[in-house]
Amino acid sequence: MLTYKLIAATGCPTGIAHTFMAQEALEKAAKQKGVSIKVETHGQIGVENELTAAEIAAADAVIIAADKDVQAERFTGKRVISVPVAEGIRNADQLIADALAGKGTIQGGEAAARAEEQNTATGKESIGHQIYKHLMNGVSRMLPFVVAGGVLVAVSFLFGIYSYDPESSQYNWFAALLNTDIGGVAMNMMTPVLAAFIAESIAKRSGFVAGMVGGLMAVNGGSGFLGGIIAGFVAGYIVLALGKAFAFLPKSLDGLKAIFLYPVFGVLFTGLIMALINAPMAWVNESLMAWLAAFENANPLILGIIIGCMSAFDMGGPVNKAAYVTGTALLAQGNTTFMAGVSAACIAPPLITFVATTVFRKYYSEEDRNAGIANLILGSTHITEGAIPFAAKDPLRILPTFMLGSSIAAVLTYMWKVRVPAPHGGFLVLPVVTHAFLWVLAIGIGSIVAGIIMGLIEKSKADKAASV
Repeated sequence: MLTYKLIAATGCPTGIAHTFMAQEALEKAAKQKGVSIKVETHGQIGVENELTAAEIAAADAVIIAADKDVQAERFTGKRVISVPVAEGIRNADQLIADALAGKGTIQGGEAAARAEEQNTATGKESIGHQIYKHLMNGVSRMLPFVVAGGVLVAVSFLFGIYSYDPESSQYNWFAALLNTDIGGVAMNMMTPVLAAFIAESIAKRSGFVAGMVGGLMAVNGGSGFLGGIIAGFVAGYIVLALGKAFAFLPKSLDGLKAIFLYPVFGVLFTGLIMALINAPMAWVNESLMAWLAAFENANPLILGIIIGCMSAFDMGGPVNKAAYVTGTALLAQGNTTFMAGVSAACIAPPLITFVATTVFRKYYSEEDRNAGIANLILGSTHITEGAIPFAAKDPLRILPTFMLGSSIAAVLTYMWKVRVPAPHGGFLVLPVVTHAFLWVLAIGIGSIVAGIIMGLIEKSKADKAASV
């Protein structure tokens, strides 16, 4: 049987780029140190390269680089280093070194030696990261519903803006089917699925039912996306509390607890709390939507700068996801303007690297030029993460450059009143974009301006190195 000195699990909310970039970085770092490693990935298509019980038992240490649930309970008794997925990309060498040095904590046991005194790159998970991981576990499961539903609803608009309405002269039965009976149903599942998988991340399978019911109550009660987040956390921690309350029951009744006690009491208590908070949360939800709608019309410049900076700050990380998830929530409310700016800001960073490596190609390595070409494709399909390796090399100068380009793209998108009814897809959804040419132009202007600045930064570095 093949054994590995180190094992790892990676996972990001979307399961598209960060998951596999962390895998590649950890494998490369381990190879450089002559250490065997197996990395399990939790991507959008599911678990790949799955770790077996024997491989887990034989490993000296475990590295978890994830912003979602990767079933960490499997590693009970093993020394574990748990960090956000971005750390697995940026600091893979240090993580491997820390794992080999015996740093981390014993999963399910007492804390062991830390990599640092402060809770930073290694050691036990912080409370904040745990909460973020639970939230992102819900977001990662929600996104396919949002994308599938949003794109199908967007396609229905090709038949006419009111083609789904039986009272309109534009009515088309197929468009109505796409908009209401298929795409609309998928979009409406967004909040219940979000809440259910937040609860599952906290309390495992026992929390799922209570989270799903809480999410449905949030939808029906008007508290929407924000209410769904609260429902997920409430349900998860209620079920955890029930586990402690029923701990006195004999182990022979575990089946009864799982199939009867947890679902019944979990749904009951979650439902009671949601009944109390739905009304105030509905007011908060409606006020937020009204405020953002007013912001779009009153000051698109400031809104575009905020969205641009958020989207490019960590490119797929928590700040980026905050902007994207807000856009999807507003999209579900029928606001297609906000998402247009978010999409533009997310598309820009990879295209910026393409412009820089093309216009200033002699200052970049062949590897960087190839990455720039790949980023043209990634950016065009709304995958921001391809720009991360460029930012990692010089974050203090490149990140602000990305934020500038994304802000320009978002500001122009809002000023030109572009509407994007699909939450993902990049330029693939151009047929359903209102003012599609202006949207592409806005992204192009932001990418070219920032791309030239990025290239000039690289040129200045090369000139300085040559003069030494």
